[in-house]
Amino acid sequence: MSSAAAWLADRTHLFESSGIRKVFDLGATLPNPINLSIGQPDFDVPQIGREAACEAIESRKNGYALTQGMPVLRNKLGKMIEQNYARDVLSNDSRHSLLITSGTSGGLLLALQCLVNPGDEVILFDPFFVMYDSLVKMIGGTSVVVDTQDSQFQVDLNKLEAAITSKTKAIILNSPANPTGVICDEETVKAIAELAARKNVCLISDEIYKVFCFDAPFVSAAKYNPDVLVLDGFSKSHGMPGWRVGYAHGPKAIIEQMTKFQQYTFVCAPHPFQLAAAAALDADIKPVIDAYRHKRDLIYDGLSDLYELVKPSGAFYAFPKVPWGTADEFVEYGIKNYELLVIPGNIFSRHNTNFRISYAASDTMIERGVEVMRKMAKR
Repeated sequence: MSSAAAWLADRTHLFESSGIRKVFDLGATLPNPINLSIGQPDFDVPQIGREAACEAIESRKNGYALTQGMPVLRNKLGKMIEQNYARDVLSNDSRHSLLITSGTSGGLLLALQCLVNPGDEVILFDPFFVMYDSLVKMIGGTSVVVDTQDSQFQVDLNKLEAAITSKTKAIILNSPANPTGVICDEETVKAIAELAARKNVCLISDEIYKVFCFDAPFVSAAKYNPDVLVLDGFSKSHGMPGWRVGYAHGPKAIIEQMTKFQQYTFVCAPHPFQLAAAAALDADIKPVIDAYRHKRDLIYDGLSDLYELVKPSGAFYAFPKVPWGTADEFVEYGIKNYELLVIPGNIFSRHNTNFRISYAASDTMIERGVEVMRKMAKR
């Protein structure tokens, strides 16, 4: 009998299964975990979106969608993008275009497939969302990591410029950031955007958390560089991570190729949920943002006297430094003794010194977690 393992492609050995998913799966086996692990909103899709999804399904809108996205969603997003980014993404003669993707992650994979050749370099900022490095490896690229641990998770422009080489094809900027919750200040965003333009490098701006800005308005790198490729979606802002609706907008030359690649991979984003997302755009999500600002304060006010913790300005994560041991040891101790589920920082970083808290959870769950983490700090 042949060994199926021998048939596997070399790329399957380039990275392990997601450490976040491992903790998520563990949480399903515990009777009463304090689950602050997964970056999944604890609020549901707005009612107007749920009703639109049911209507779309019942009216048999269950076939393939147009590869580029359904007009009702494209038109609504196009107007929003024109207002917020001064980009025309719907006209045939525009330099920009728009693609509805199968989640923001799907958009990122398409972007890297269309931009990165084997051996090309992609710059990431440590700590970074776990998927970035794995996707770069999957397509044969090389991740070049610029450390931000010693600068309060803000980008050091000198380090960034020094990391750019003749092989650099792209820079991925995630602000507000997963796992730190840090927002890149506008001066730095402007400098990164202008540096990418000067060096002729594609800047990919992952803006999936842009609505979760608690202390100042969001600023996109696209404001300062018309060739920035923006990735966004509805998973976080509208509580629909399982519906897989994202979008990308940027230079038409890139979006057209991403659309072609989508035809041969994802085919399209789910048809009924595109219609639901279009309806959900009319929902008022300000109360949700206010609630998450309160959750951020529960975490920061509850832990900052015992943990070295940069105050999160956005998203719904905090990234404290462990008060003792390694991040792996600290997280394992919390699981075994308190059924506390958080994520060790080495999943997102070359360092093993921090851990990620997701406060996309009920206030009661957060308060339980804070109580336990205060005990752990004093062990």
